[in-house]
Amino acid sequence: MNIVKVNAIGDNCPIPVVKAKKAIDALTESAVVEVSVDNEIAVQNVTKMVSQKSLESTFEKVSENHFVIKVQCGEVVENKTTEEVVCTVEKEEKMVVVLSSDKMGEGDEELGKVLIKGFVYAITQLDKYPKAVLLYNSGVKLSSEGSDSLEDLKALEENGVEILSCGTCLNFYNLQDKLQVGKVTNMYSIVEELAGATNIIRP
Repeated sequence: MNIVKVNAIGDNCPIPVVKAKKAIDALTESAVVEVSVDNEIAVQNVTKMVSQKSLESTFEKVSENHFVIKVQCGEVVENKTTEEVVCTVEKEEKMVVVLSSDKMGEGDEELGKVLIKGFVYAITQLDKYPKAVLLYNSGVKLSSEGSDSLEDLKALEENGVEILSCGTCLNFYNLQDKLQVGKVTNMYSIVEELAGATNIIRP
């Protein structure tokens, strides 16, 4: 079986995911795609993308700053459908909430924290919940240990709302082991969520 090597060492999120996805999508025959990265967050991001493609993967830690993810890609089957089927469907409404800070607005910091807490609570009172809440930069503090908004975010998650926190941001603030609600995501997935949204709410 062919081996396709992808070097993403030193690349910031979402570049490792993008490089791996392009290598997989470019395959015309079965192969093993080996993706080299330099941190565990990148390992998680790449393996999540691979899992979404229903592919199997394993990874090994070669050294302190070298991980290799091996993706098993089966034979590519060419689409032989000759008749084009065109369907017109109504675009599903998809609301996404973006929390890019643990404070709301400019000015007094304590007031900003009070406002963001009220904002998150207000989301739980909407008649129609958003599809997802995206947290990045200092916004990831809201989904981490010690946050005053944890119960509200957990209530949203229990009602089917995806709570997605940026892995790079959690790592930057040393919160990677303190996430209390939702899942870790990457910048590529965040862009996908935003691109597919029909309504984006930012405090």
